[in-house]
Amino acid sequence: MLMFFVLCFTGVRQVDAEQPHIVFLIAEKEYQTEKTLPDFCEQYVHHGRVSFVYADPHEPNKLIGSEAVDTADLLFVSVRRRTLPPQQLNRIRRYVQSGKPVIGIRTASHAFCLRKQEPEDGFAAWPGFDKTVFGGNYTNHYKNALIATIQRVNPSSTSAESLLSGIKELPVKSGGSLYCVSPLEEKSDVILEGVVEGHAPEPVAWTFRRADGGKSFYTSLGHIDDFHGPILPPLLLNAIEWCLHD
Repeated sequence: MLMFFVLCFTGVRQVDAEQPHIVFLIAEKEYQTEKTLPDFCEQYVHHGRVSFVYADPHEPNKLIGSEAVDTADLLFVSVRRRTLPPQQLNRIRRYVQSGKPVIGIRTASHAFCLRKQEPEDGFAAWPGFDKTVFGGNYTNHYKNALIATIQRVNPSSTSAESLLSGIKELPVKSGGSLYCVSPLEEKSDVILEGVVEGHAPEPVAWTFRRADGGKSFYTSLGHIDDFHGPILPPLLLNAIEWCLHD
């Protein structure tokens, strides 16, 4: 199902073709982002055109309405271990290669690859998506019982000032398990990190300047509890603004 709408303070308004087009790819079962991301948009995204592209309920490795990516000004990815028909995956590749911005949350670090498996016939994987698009290096995650503390990092760029604008409640506990992502690519700029007692910190949110010239933002936050916490909603809203206007 593909939905186009504009979210404003007073509700749904007629779509303005001149407004930036944000396309959300949502295809994961673990964190209910098919609910949390539309709720986030309704509450916080007050300008722009927004499209949601979901997995086919009868074939989870196909996206319904992926042609929306062709007109996107910002691609927002919440996908977990899906291999796609080559035409659909190539559409995403072309978008990235065009140099337009990308945001990813949680399982976007392993969006288009399988764990020690090859795609079935007629489907394609992109194992390097994490490294190429986000400068990431996802390998695993800590046990759910090990609660991470999320804290600010002093990055080398000025992006942190805009991305962390309005976020006062740091440090804070994470809603989900801490992802193991170190080391990141050289052009990554970490703004938040997570710490599990007795272990080295892991990056939790960062920006990345891609080889194609585009910019990306990624955070391993995205658990349903994170959407109800004080960090993730303003962080994502700031990231959208940073991607479209900074």
